[in-house]
Amino acid sequence: MNIMLVSVTERTREIGLRKAVGAHKRDILSQFLTEAAFLSLAGASLRCARWGASRLMGRVQFGGSTITPIVGLDAVLLATLFSAAVGVFFGWYPAWRAASLNPIDALRYE
Repeated sequence: MNIMLVSVTERTREIGLRKAVGAHKRDILSQFLTEAAFLSLAGASLRCARWGASRLMGRVQFGGSTITPIVGLDAVLLATLFSAAVGVFFGWYPAWRAASLNPIDALRYE
C-alpha cells in the first residue's frame, strides 16, 4: 500500500493531466489497480521461483543424504492468490484516491 501511495503522490500531475483531457474515474482506478496487481504477482512469481529452486535442491545429494522440501504446489498457489488479493485490496485505496483528485488541484500540485 505504501508503494502505491508513493506512486500516486509522484504521479499527481500526470493524473491531473489525464483527468483534464477527459479520463474517467474508472480509467484511472483500473490503471492503478492493474499496477498493484502486477506488483503483487511479480512478488509471487519470485516466490514460485524460490519454490522451484527448493524442489531442485531436493534432488541434489549432500554427503549421501537428500533434502526433501515439504512445501506443496497447493500451498504455493494459495500464497500466489493471496498475494494478488492483498495487492488489489491495498492498491484500491491509493487508486480510489488518485481517481478522486480534482484535475485543477492535481495540475497545480508540486
